[in-house]
Amino acid sequence: MAGILFIISAPSGSGKSTLVSELRKQVSGVDFAISWTTRSPRGSEENGREYNFTARAEFQRMIDTEVFLEYAEVFGNFYGTARASLDEARAAGHDLLLDIDVQGGAQVRAKMPEAVSIFVLPPNPKVLRTRLRNRSRAEGVVVEAELYRRLSEASKEIENYRQYGYILVNDILDRAVAQLEAIVLAERFYRNGESIAYRSRRVLEVAAACLQMNAQDRLKPVLEAFGIDGSDGSQRQLDFGDDPSQDDPQDDD
Repeated sequence: MAGILFIISAPSGSGKSTLVSELRKQVSGVDFAISWTTRSPRGSEENGREYNFTARAEFQRMIDTEVFLEYAEVFGNFYGTARASLDEARAAGHDLLLDIDVQGGAQVRAKMPEAVSIFVLPPNPKVLRTRLRNRSRAEGVVVEAELYRRLSEASKEIENYRQYGYILVNDILDRAVAQLEAIVLAERFYRNGESIAYRSRRVLEVAAACLQMNAQDRLKPVLEAFGIDGSDGSQRQLDFGDDPSQDDPQDDD
């Protein structure tokens, strides 16, 4: 049976990599597409584990030979997903999860409109700033200009939430993981008739609450915190000041 393609996108620092890692510990049959990138490894990252690291010239060759299902330039570096990841997952009958930015997400949805799309939001700018700062410290360097650039870009990315079917607000990790798990199980139930046993009703309820059309009350305070008008997408200037009371470990991509 062909698997389901899941797209998960989020601003840098929203904790989506942690969510994906926890999901794969709890739900079997979910393959993860390891992206290719031209950026350098960070901290303890290893080639072939978090990313496939390559030179720009090689990445361009891969573009020219149509290796990628999608690719995009983000913060001066290229990222891409190889078509082979999808072929391998389908051959195994597994679902495939793509951890990609909004540019890549748009490319994949255009080619594969049946894909399930999930957007992860940080709860507010101060939490996001703390997560980004924690990650920078772990990497041994904090560059204020880069930090603010990523915060500014995050607000722009969040405006794309309307393009995604499901919305997760990653404020409490355990809850966000449970919601992501529910989305995967619910989609398997509806598309493939896969049983979810005694938990079925609760799982379906949790997943349904994460649908964009049902998540407006949850979305409203987050959008307001990022200065985004949910009705027209307009944005005001934000204050990204430090919040020393926040110390959030979810500081990954």
